[in-house]
Amino acid sequence: MAIDPESFNTPVVDYDFDAVDSPRTLIDQMSTAGGFTATKLAYARDILRSMKSQIDSVKGDSNKVCNWLSFPACLCATGTRGFFVDAIKQKMFNVISTTCGMLDHDIARSFKHYYHGSFELDDIELSEFQLMRLGNVIVPNASYGEIIEAIVLPVLEEIRNDRIAETGKDGAEAWLGFGSIHLVWELGKRIGTPDSLIYWAWKHKIPVCIPGITDGSIGAQLFMFRQKYRDFHIDTLADEQVMSDLTWDVETSNALMVGGGISKHHVIWWNQYRGGLDSAVYITTAPEHDGSLSGARLREAISWGKMRPEAPNVCVEGDASVLLPLLGSDLFRK
Repeated sequence: MAIDPESFNTPVVDYDFDAVDSPRTLIDQMSTAGGFTATKLAYARDILRSMKSQIDSVKGDSNKVCNWLSFPACLCATGTRGFFVDAIKQKMFNVISTTCGMLDHDIARSFKHYYHGSFELDDIELSEFQLMRLGNVIVPNASYGEIIEAIVLPVLEEIRNDRIAETGKDGAEAWLGFGSIHLVWELGKRIGTPDSLIYWAWKHKIPVCIPGITDGSIGAQLFMFRQKYRDFHIDTLADEQVMSDLTWDVETSNALMVGGGISKHHVIWWNQYRGGLDSAVYITTAPEHDGSLSGARLREAISWGKMRPEAPNVCVEGDASVLLPLLGSDLFRK
């Protein structure tokens, strides 16, 4: 690409903190102050505002605009869960790809507390008190495994009884078409609370696909339930059918992807079948030099046909527990 010296005509401007009266005006100034990640964050905010405007304009019609959201479970162990709850409550996204741990933390925190800790705590000593450390968050076993088992197994019995009644079938056939998306809705309907993701996913019938549904505490509950009912299973290919149906004919497809792994890959994988995403924001802490999907920048997705070459996109390097609250305070402020 040839460089045109005349194109560099926008000066860097210092912050005027007297003029900052909200996160929105701070991010506005980031776009003119420049400085590495600040410029990227401001551009990400602009792309996300456009995504929100697009889906609002079609009243959430997923045949016209499909806004994807992917994220890892760890953020739901923190107050950053509030970003995702507001995003779903306000219907900014109409399809979500995440991990099993999201269910774990979302359900557990609806009934019990997690606590502030520090990265420097002695993990051997913590284990003696049945306290688990997730970064600098302390998760008592009583607030995690114990409460999840106590709540989820009885609910699975309810779901099974209703499923048999609805399908008129008992056995493996009763579970055909019942994927993680339907499991999330059933859990949201039965045990979801207004501060939880699963409640709003059920309320608005937003598909939450969990490709690695067995990889977490909820997965362990599903396995234990299967020891009692050997015909029980989660139809993961039913989830893939929903993803496919949302992708092939949609007019516009956008995405906010936080972190990498299977959640991110499900978004870009399905969008390759329509020629790639139309716009995307990616937030990551991973480097790209190791070839990981988590570290892969969006420009790499262009080579696979998962991102359109002309699509507005930005990768913002940084901790999502800092960046998402800043973005959310702009996007969701009434």
